[in-house]
Amino acid sequence: PHFVVEKVQNALNDNGKALKGSRVHLLAVAYKRDIDDVRESPALDIIHLLQRRGAEVSYTDPFVPVVKLDGLNMQTQDISMAADADCVVVVTDHSAFNYGHVIDSAKLIIDKRNALKKFLSDNIIRL
Repeated sequence: PHFVVEKVQNALNDNGKALKGSRVHLLAVAYKRDIDDVRESPALDIIHLLQRRGAEVSYTDPFVPVVKLDGLNMQTQDISMAADADCVVVVTDHSAFNYGHVIDSAKLIIDKRNALKKFLSDNIIRL
C-alpha cells in the first residue's frame, strides 16, 4: 500500500498536482477479482494512507457496496466518478469493469493489477 500511495503522489506531482486535495478514485476494494471479501485487502490501507495525506478518496466496486471498517464508512460510487478524479487506481481487476471506457475518461491511471496491459495509453502508469 505504501508503494502504491507513493506512486500516486509522484504521478500527481509529475502532472503538476499535489496529493493533498486531489480526488483519487479506486477501482475495487475487494481482496480478489470478482468477490465481495475485503478482509486483508490492500485497498483499505491505501484508502487510509491517501486520506491521511489529504486526498479525497472514492471507490467503485460492484461486489462491495459499503465499506465499514476502523472508522471508515464509504459507499461505492458510479464508475463515472473515474472521469472526475485526478487519479484512478486499479486495485482489484474485476471483470465487470469496462477498462476501455475508464482509459478514455480518466486523466491519470495507476494500474496496480496490470489489468490494462492490452491498452496503450500515455495516461497509464503500470506497477
